[in-house]
Amino acid sequence: MRLPQFIRDNTELIVGEWETFARSLVPASDHMGPLALRNHIHQILAFVTADIESAQTDAEQVRKSHGEKPESLYPSAAEVHASLRFDGGFNMDQMVSEYRSLRASVIKLWQAAAPESGPEDMRDLIRFNEAIDQALTESICDYTKKMDLSRNLFLGILSHDLRNPLGAISMSAQLTMKIGALSERQTMLQSQISDSSFRATAIVSSLLDLTRARLGSGLPILREAMDIGFISNQLVDEMRVLHPNRDFVLTVSGDTTGDWDKARIGQVFSNLLGNAVQYGFRGAPITIRVEGMPREVVLSVHNEGVPISEDAIGTIFNALTRAPAPVDDTQRTPLTNLGLGLYISKEIVTAHGGKIWVTSSEREGTTFTAAFPRTVKTPD
Repeated sequence: MRLPQFIRDNTELIVGEWETFARSLVPASDHMGPLALRNHIHQILAFVTADIESAQTDAEQVRKSHGEKPESLYPSAAEVHASLRFDGGFNMDQMVSEYRSLRASVIKLWQAAAPESGPEDMRDLIRFNEAIDQALTESICDYTKKMDLSRNLFLGILSHDLRNPLGAISMSAQLTMKIGALSERQTMLQSQISDSSFRATAIVSSLLDLTRARLGSGLPILREAMDIGFISNQLVDEMRVLHPNRDFVLTVSGDTTGDWDKARIGQVFSNLLGNAVQYGFRGAPITIRVEGMPREVVLSVHNEGVPISEDAIGTIFNALTRAPAPVDDTQRTPLTNLGLGLYISKEIVTAHGGKIWVTSSEREGTTFTAAFPRTVKTPD
């Protein structure tokens, strides 16, 4: 008997084995009845049988093996199944194991019913595995999207809700120091509380920016007339105070005024300067250039240090990614960030309609460059 017909004739038997296996996936299955455990298995089997029987060229088979499929306005049965399993508390391994069990169950039952196989049976088996793989891939993709969305929402809620208590801690510490009548040790402790809450607030703000970017809402940009050259002077002066043993060389040329988000531009500048301090050799200067061009203002931060590999350059602006540390740990500042600075910098530059990139070699050192257009292109 051909495999598609066997599946249709034995659907209830196959579905029964699916349900039995799904029920073994505790504790997620503990609260599920038969209908929930069987969700969309009939539709998945219908897709599998239809796919086996459909005509398929060699080119189509290759495209399918590469994970390509026709676009659809509606989610497939496998995608809906993944979504329901996610909502039901199944983890990824449990959901994937359902497909492994389904594959083994169908093949076992079919071989028992027809122990002798011919060329057509082998073709059916190949097409069956292709269809199961496609359904599995669709389920994994949908499950991953749901998991990412859930994680990002959690980070967003956590970051948002932590800002108020952290702000209260910081404000209380500052007010206590202003009131006075504190001993030297009490003043030192209050200062440590204030500094720690400031760093924690910065981390929370970075996580909130990460969440906004990943959820697709983008970073909020509030444009106003400003001078990037003036801001760069302020920030470099601050870095000189924070790192008195490092040499910062700033050059500003041309017209560096325009309409940008002052706080966000400062955030990009601070991230790039902090990155140079962290990964640059201590004895080498950090060179900053701000150049006013006719259509844009270009900011670059250069440091000498162990070069970034080509592979790392391709992912360095991704979230939660750090450049590899230098071999000589004495040449750098200890790691103090989450690997979000460059990712957020990229999102800020992109939100301004600009570009950011990096070049790095042992001979030339490492240079991060960000270009901010003076005007934003509007859709036609």
